[in-house]
Amino acid sequence: MKTTIKKISLMFLVAVMSLSVLAQEMVVKGKVYDVQGKAPLPGVTVMEKKTNNGVVTDMNGEFSIKTRKGKILQFQYIGYKSEEVKVENEWIEVGLQQEVAILEEVTVVAFGKQKKESLIGAVTSVQGRAAGVRIRGSVQDAAYNFPMQTFIVHEGNTEEYESFKENRFLPAVKQPLSTFSLDVDAASYGNIRRMINQGQMPPKDAVRIEEMINYFSYNYPQPTDGHPVKIVTETTVCPWSKKHQLLRIGVKAKEIPSETLPASNFVFLIDVSGSMYSADKLPLVKSAMKLLVNNLRPEDRVAIVTYAGAAGEALASTSGADKQKIMDALESLQAGGSTAGGAGIQLAYKIAEKNFVKGGNNRVILCTDGDFNVGVSTTEGLESLIETKRKSGIFLTVLGYGMGNYKDNKLQILAQKGNGNHAYIDNLQEANKVIVNEFGSTMHTIAKDVKIQVEFNPAFVNAYRLLGYESRLLDDEDFNDDLKDAGELGPGHIVTVLYEIVPVGVEVPLGKVDPLKYQSSEKEISALQFSNSNELLTVKLRYKKPDEEVSRKLEVPVLASVVNTNAPGELNFIMSVAMFGQLLRDSDFKGDASYAKVLELARKGLNDDPNGYRREFIRLVEAVEQLEK
Repeated sequence: MKTTIKKISLMFLVAVMSLSVLAQEMVVKGKVYDVQGKAPLPGVTVMEKKTNNGVVTDMNGEFSIKTRKGKILQFQYIGYKSEEVKVENEWIEVGLQQEVAILEEVTVVAFGKQKKESLIGAVTSVQGRAAGVRIRGSVQDAAYNFPMQTFIVHEGNTEEYESFKENRFLPAVKQPLSTFSLDVDAASYGNIRRMINQGQMPPKDAVRIEEMINYFSYNYPQPTDGHPVKIVTETTVCPWSKKHQLLRIGVKAKEIPSETLPASNFVFLIDVSGSMYSADKLPLVKSAMKLLVNNLRPEDRVAIVTYAGAAGEALASTSGADKQKIMDALESLQAGGSTAGGAGIQLAYKIAEKNFVKGGNNRVILCTDGDFNVGVSTTEGLESLIETKRKSGIFLTVLGYGMGNYKDNKLQILAQKGNGNHAYIDNLQEANKVIVNEFGSTMHTIAKDVKIQVEFNPAFVNAYRLLGYESRLLDDEDFNDDLKDAGELGPGHIVTVLYEIVPVGVEVPLGKVDPLKYQSSEKEISALQFSNSNELLTVKLRYKKPDEEVSRKLEVPVLASVVNTNAPGELNFIMSVAMFGQLLRDSDFKGDASYAKVLELARKGLNDDPNGYRREFIRLVEAVEQLEK
């Protein structure tokens, strides 16, 4: 009897020890490569099965993930068969096989179909080998469990970005006012990070310097004077042109605890067209939106609208208390068909209006690659459509997904014209940053139509230029026009603006014009004609409360004598991001900028980096250095 008890006890102890080993968390590292070419695969999604725990491989095809022994890791990459590997060791190497699909282009003839052409090949919609080629067809894809559905394969890169010219230096005598909408999108940084991690240099028009700077968080003080926003300023020496100065304007929105935020009426507007089938699109959308659902309160509500060839309601407005019902509705979504984005937007706003919460947060959350091709699909048509909707009191969050056919230009228009913001989601960590960590600032609004106007004093300022914000410039009279739409700020939001200033006495290449015939030239205007103020400039900000239509104004002067020659670490990091953006754009005004200087400045700003985003930036710069060699 005693022997039996000892055996049972021993077996129980072994079982407990085994469970303990299985439950022990471990860091698994590894490499993913193409089976045929043996080349590393950057951008592969590595997910712990049936969880939201995931990472993406770097430009060397390597990854690192916290998991547990015995767990299953799923490896997914566009154009390749998915693989599953059981965690046994701390190092895993996985070879992925290209997905072979049969593509058919069909033509409808009378009441039947005539097979026109069959093609067999690897589906490489986002990597593309022949730029600009489009194949219409259908596919039986066991890996994604799609029946024979019509879709469009974009072979080659068909991504679209709005072309723009960077801001130039403006003379303070002739143009003392600089006015723009204070939008706070950060989509550009996530998007160019994705490209660099894939070993590609981003196109110039994908690089928006203000969005790169505002991807990161900075330590600005909270408002204390009753306004929901606070302005801080600092002037220092410009690191890429030592004779110039650099002005930082920081705006901080009041923080509000998430539990005290007003009730939300969300409509998830999800693109389920054929272009969304790949792992970095609809599957990632589902995982990302589940993160948001996990943070809902009983007083919050969610409806789901989908669109492909047509728009439809996948889930009626449902309480946040019924999380499983919302999760099940998300999980049931499948991709297939064309993309009637305009119809989806109209239906989403209609449902949001139907369930409108007075005094609450009424918001449409659009998840798409932006590749609209049915109905209203041009940037002009979408702009007109969304402008009519923004008057409804419903705000818009645009979450962009995917690569290869990503339409950044259309999503920028929607976000800017629809009282919204725009983020790019390339992996689950980014989804967690935008949707969970920045939930309040991304999904709520405490100040709308936020505008900034800076007046420069010609007694001290020869010329100036605004870094970034090219698509958000306003006419000077728009600042006091309360009918003019502008940007939105959410609780805790932080916005940073940089101006490069050429002091009086320092020459700037503004170009030559003929002498003026009817008035004195600038050189003949004495500084004594200007105000004898000791101010370098004045920063003015206008905003409206979300439920008001009359703006309020803040005003902060900046003294000419206060120039910090020893910039703090945080400002050094901000300047490093601005310098990096100018190098990526090959800016006419990059001066003596270099990647070495970017890294030097960035490393001075690593003191406050709890989430590792600044260290990731340094790794990104180092990768570009290698690509440029």
